Amino acid sequence: QVQLAESGGGLVQPGGSLTLSCVGSGTFFSVFDMGWYRQAPGKQRELVAVSTSGGSTNYADSVKGRFTVSRGKGKNTVDLQMNSLKPEDTAVYYCNADGGVVLGKHYNYWGQGTQVTVSS
Repeated sequence: QVQLAESGGGLVQPGGSLTLSCVGSGTFFSVFDMGWYRQAPGKQRELVAVSTSGGSTNYADSVKGRFTVSRGKGKNTVDLQMNSLKPEDTAVYYCNADGGVVLGKHYNYWGQGTQVTVSS
């Protein structure tokens, strides 16, 4: 059974920092893209940052220069270092692992989500 376990959410003041961590189990994550999405109240879930299986990274324009995504050596962990946090970063953050479509099946997994609240 594939599982993604997130940790590190919480309440932080504007301008502060927070690190989210995600640990995957149950499959070989080295062939997966792993990253983070977020969903604010009343809004659609959006991509925040992703670390691809090939070693590249992609970020939403709104977080470029403030957030950093990184994979662990075992490739089954992904962290999101968030700096200079703004109130608009407040959302539930979800870890995602996407292995693409293989023989007609899309291997895509989600964590349970962790709340990040940026407020004074």
